[in-house]
Amino acid sequence: MAGRGAVPEVIWARPERAGRGPRPAYSRADVAAAAVHIADAGGLDAVSMRHVAAHLGCGTMSLYNYVPRKEDLYELMVDAVGGEHELWEPSGDWRADMLRVAHQTRGLMHRHPWLPRLMSGIYGFSPNALRYLEHCLVCLDPLEVSYGTKMELVAMLNGVVTTYVANELATAERARSLPWSEEEENAVRIAYLGGRIATGAYPRMARAFAEDAGPIDLEAVFERALERVLDGFAPRG
Repeated sequence: MAGRGAVPEVIWARPERAGRGPRPAYSRADVAAAAVHIADAGGLDAVSMRHVAAHLGCGTMSLYNYVPRKEDLYELMVDAVGGEHELWEPSGDWRADMLRVAHQTRGLMHRHPWLPRLMSGIYGFSPNALRYLEHCLVCLDPLEVSYGTKMELVAMLNGVVTTYVANELATAERARSLPWSEEEENAVRIAYLGGRIATGAYPRMARAFAEDAGPIDLEAVFERALERVLDGFAPRG
């Protein structure tokens, strides 16, 4: 809990260095890069002020001169990887451009599996986040709705991507922890489910499985989820 005299502070409004005195040994970019490296290698729980300081080769207490709080460190990390977004010249087809944005975000989250845990509107107004959001709004210029609605579209699309990737990462992590193959696990569970459906207690589920008994195309499911979000803002004719 913050102290009685504490006041909210935005890391980006805080000068990176004082106007006087020696030049700092490290930049915020250095601190962010160290934290991202640690998170990529060991997960978000591996990130601590002590570990980042050790990676940089400085004392833990001196790191607080660059980053006052761990929450600020997280914000630096989110902004740093947000800089990996490719900002292209919009095509004029807002649907195609937003689908491209969504796929790019999915790839970014797979490169940095800790990122879905930090996706929050709180970190949505850092320098790279603002550039990303402005790019999305430029892509949405052809869509004739209010800017508030466009902001909702971007937020909903990011929400779908974040949820989908978080599930992908959790499934992959569980599969790695199993003492047997994922195929063996699925076969056992499908056999059990088939037995339950065969009892006749779940007629609608039986019909659902009978309509589509083949393997689920997860890429197609992802694409349909994105398209349905976009349809909610401007249905295709």
